[in-house]
Amino acid sequence: MSNTMYNKMWHQTQEALTSLLDKESQKMMEPHQNQVFIFQMLATFYIKYVQIFRNLENVYDQIVHPQKRILIRKILDGVMGRILELKNEMVELELTEFHYFDDLLQDLKLAPQQLDIPIPKYFLKEKLEVIKEREKILAQILANTGFDATDKKYPVRAIPLEEAIKVIQVAERARQGRLRAMFMKQIFLQEYRARQAKILGEKIADAGAAALRIQKVWRGFQQSKKAEREREEEMIFLGMNPPPLFNEVGATIIEAEKVTHMRDKVQMKHEEDYRGALVTIKDDLKLTEGPDIKENLQEQIRRWFIECRNLTGTFPDYPREEEGGSAIIFSNKTPQQVIEDMIANQEEKETNKKKKKEKKPKTAKKEKEKNETKEKNKEEDEGWKMSPSIFLHKMEEGSNVYKDVWKNKDESWNFYQDYDPEMIKEEKRKELESEIRVQVDELMRQELKNLKLAVNREKELPVKTGRKKGGKKKNKRKKRKKGKMGKKDKDLTADRTIESLYKELVEEGLLIQALKVNLSDYIGEYSYLGTTLRQVSIEPMPSLLDVRQLVTLYGVLPLGSAAVHKKAPLVKSLLLAGPSGVGKKMLVHAICTETGANLFNLSATNIAGKYPGNSGLQMMLHVVFKVARQLQPSVVWIGDAEKTFYKKVPNSEREMEPKRLKKQLPKILKLLKPDDRILIVGTTQRPFDAELQPFCRVYQKIILVPRPDYASRFVLWKQIIQRNKGVITDALSVSCLAKISDGFTQGHIVQVVKEVLTERRIRQQARKPLTAVEFITALTSMSPVYQEEEESFKVWYAKTPMGRKRALALTGGNAENEKDKGKKKGNKRETEKKKK
Repeated sequence: MSNTMYNKMWHQTQEALTSLLDKESQKMMEPHQNQVFIFQMLATFYIKYVQIFRNLENVYDQIVHPQKRILIRKILDGVMGRILELKNEMVELELTEFHYFDDLLQDLKLAPQQLDIPIPKYFLKEKLEVIKEREKILAQILANTGFDATDKKYPVRAIPLEEAIKVIQVAERARQGRLRAMFMKQIFLQEYRARQAKILGEKIADAGAAALRIQKVWRGFQQSKKAEREREEEMIFLGMNPPPLFNEVGATIIEAEKVTHMRDKVQMKHEEDYRGALVTIKDDLKLTEGPDIKENLQEQIRRWFIECRNLTGTFPDYPREEEGGSAIIFSNKTPQQVIEDMIANQEEKETNKKKKKEKKPKTAKKEKEKNETKEKNKEEDEGWKMSPSIFLHKMEEGSNVYKDVWKNKDESWNFYQDYDPEMIKEEKRKELESEIRVQVDELMRQELKNLKLAVNREKELPVKTGRKKGGKKKNKRKKRKKGKMGKKDKDLTADRTIESLYKELVEEGLLIQALKVNLSDYIGEYSYLGTTLRQVSIEPMPSLLDVRQLVTLYGVLPLGSAAVHKKAPLVKSLLLAGPSGVGKKMLVHAICTETGANLFNLSATNIAGKYPGNSGLQMMLHVVFKVARQLQPSVVWIGDAEKTFYKKVPNSEREMEPKRLKKQLPKILKLLKPDDRILIVGTTQRPFDAELQPFCRVYQKIILVPRPDYASRFVLWKQIIQRNKGVITDALSVSCLAKISDGFTQGHIVQVVKEVLTERRIRQQARKPLTAVEFITALTSMSPVYQEEEESFKVWYAKTPMGRKRALALTGGNAENEKDKGKKKGNKRETEKKKK
């Protein structure tokens, strides 16, 4: 795809975005009552923004024009943030983390795959060198300490010499036995043929009959092959079977990959040229246009002095540097407009003084309160309104710049899509003007002072100096206060470098190497009947791709983009709850891989015995979060999260002190700010062992990770067999495997496939195709996740804050009503006690 095609794609996407922004601004103003209609509206906006996001991400990755990329990046971040805001709106409306859009996808004529939220490639592209350098350092430290996770080898058991000789002898005798058996079989067959020939006689009965028999067999064989081929072609035509060479990479795809790789290089070159041009063009402007700008500014300010003197009789007060200098007065205004503004300001000041003298009546407060209550009642009557968005303004700004600059811009001269020098000149002129203005302001202040002394014999009032002194004193007081506040958050490691702290955490095993796993490796299938089930008031279990989407929204997108993390609804902590083997740890590693984040392991088993005592715990957390902030983005993983909030600590785990972090985690969460791209991720197999209230207080978002359903198991078996060099033929019934493996997790399936597909079995596939029985026999030794266990997770989730709100909403109650009932009951009890 050429660069012009990507330009065209950008223009189309931009048009779609502007029309969507117009629609959304109209809908935001309208209040709504019907909850189903509200959700349909939010979901439609969400789906459309996802399509725009997919296109913009592709465009940003492939366009090489540096100035266009700056604008696209700004809009892309805005779209990302808006998607997160809409997701938050839907969660608050439906009181569930999982939403189903199957009915809307049909209306919009979209495939479910188009709902996939892409992970922008710039997350890793822009800091590839930093990540590689960090990985090198980490691998070096691990190698030095002997904890190298990458070079794990199976332990080799030493065998005595006699035993080794015995093993070799057994293997050799077996080989010789097999050869002898084959040799004896051949001799037996030869003798058998000779006997048969003697019985039948050596004469051939009838050559014609023999030929007919051979023809019959041959034609039957050919016909069966032809029927088989035609059946295969029909299945391909109907879309039941993939076409031949479907999984093989074609020459066009290889060529396209080469082109994208070349385009990346061009992108980098254009970016470097653009940065260089920003400096050189500014320097050239300073030489050529700098003196003229200085003269024009001085003339403009002198005219202002004279005009003010003519109108008011005195010279004006020159604005101070802190206020912005002369830029405040002459910001896009002519000298006449400036003078008119000054007269208007003087009149306003006089009227304000008169108003201040008149005292406000005491009833004003009461009126305010009445107005507030009226407004609240109005809001309740009006119904639901969409909450104000931070990112809409950002997107509107970007689309306005696109309309003004790029929409109708003639780029016929710029075939190679390099930077536009004229645009840089416009930007740099403004910068240069503001720099020169500072110098001009200093000169003109002195000139004004001289004019005042020479013409009016005016002296500066002593009040101004007094104010300045007073201001300084106030600032000093403020500074002292800040100092006192600062003492509370002492830097315990002020004398140490980040490198030394990083090394210490790696050596202690608190900073670990994340496995290179992409989020796309978390295989699953969509839930196609979610909406239908909810309409019949059945709560469907989330599909694996629903889980993957939530991890992308709450984990990957905010961690990857600082602009999105600052302003989007803040998610500080995430809990992945589900049975063992469903891929909770894999998802944690995938978040780190996709965003290039550091992975800190604060699991109860990992921190046991490290940094002992209360002061040691404080130091450990201080070091971990100091390094996490400095080298953000960072993921703090707490495995077996329920152990930190145990209802009752088992005797076998008391020495480990699993509840060490119980009091510290809420404090840490309070200290995390929108600027800190740090995500705390907990994983748990037994959430029911924890105290519910403190547990749910720490983890903002709780995601249930289910065992795979039939559709996901079908896709899993197919892909995992193929990834392990297995060949799927008609002899292997994948649907049979998917049906029989009900209750088994992804971990079980991976384990079974690795057990069956040994190197020897992979070599045999050409002669002996894979069958379902081979995998089923390996499955029988494993215990599945039973329905009861999955139900226990559902029951536990129903007790969490979100689960309770959802249950109340379904029964027609409200959380607020429940609170009020509780209060009323409490009040009744108190009155009864008083009577007694």
